[in-house]
Amino acid sequence: MKVAIIGANGKSGANLVAEALKNGHEVTAIVRNKAYKNDKVNIVYKDVFELTSADLAGFDAVISAFAVWTPETFPLHAKHTKHLADALSGTKTRLFIVGGAGTLYVDKERTLMLMDAPDFPADYVGVAKADAASFYELKDRKDVLWTYVSPAADYDANGARTGKYTAGSDELIVNSAGESYISYADLAVAIIDELASAKHVQKCFTAVGERA
Repeated sequence: MKVAIIGANGKSGANLVAEALKNGHEVTAIVRNKAYKNDKVNIVYKDVFELTSADLAGFDAVISAFAVWTPETFPLHAKHTKHLADALSGTKTRLFIVGGAGTLYVDKERTLMLMDAPDFPADYVGVAKADAASFYELKDRKDVLWTYVSPAADYDANGARTGKYTAGSDELIVNSAGESYISYADLAVAIIDELASAKHVQKCFTAVGERA
């Protein structure tokens, strides 16, 4: 498949690039930083907000690992999601947004999201709400083949690639140790597998893994 990865120069994006290549996909990295080099992929140097429908035409999937971390930039999460969804509206190109764990339900009644739980860390509420805004941009859209990806609560940038995971949808799931944990590398495995299986089109998707 032809896959575009936005934010390919970040840690999450780099793992997605590596996994997509490992699975034989033709990868285009979309980055702003012209210092980014990778002779195994096509590279488009462009800001996400400058991308047009024409730029994204011909891809089987667009995977966004876009992330910003300051309160003044938090609104860009939802803004970029809407921009990409609008650009891909009415096409057969799948759109993956790598968001956060905050929107995962933590109760069987599906009334309480992780970000609203009493013990959710205060330091992460801002970014969790920003990621949630991205999800709300997508959840009712029928004109885009979206998948909103929620990492586990403990999303480990430095964790090992085990190649194994347990997949879920929009509920918080845990591994054999009772932890909501996954490494960046194993979430990339799960996302690229979902690209092939297409089990979560216009749905949420999550995964947990084991600590290596």
